Amino acid sequence: MKEKLFALSLGFGALILVTQAHAQTPTLTALQCGPRGAVMEQLADRFGETRRAMGLAANNMVMEIFASDTSQSWSITVTTAQGQTCLVASGQGFEAMKDAFPAKGEPV
Repeated sequence: MKEKLFALSLGFGALILVTQAHAQTPTLTALQCGPRGAVMEQLADRFGETRRAMGLAANNMVMEIFASDTSQSWSITVTTAQGQTCLVASGQGFEAMKDAFPAKGEPV
């Protein structure tokens, strides 16, 4: 549960950054969006990524985290209620974390 909450908080943080960037450069985000099926197909075919986590973001958008154990690539997307999916962030070095974070006040 804590792992999912951490992943979702990262996604929400990225969503906030992209929303701010979108206000400054609307064409950049528009170039990284497409129909959900096409985006999912590209993440699977080109990068071997599968969905690892998801959550409900602002404005009824769905945030999803995709990753590949083979290439260690990862992507975060948001999908609107109209089915438009946008790439929020992507990178390398994905590692699934199995250990829980320490409780508040305990050493790391």
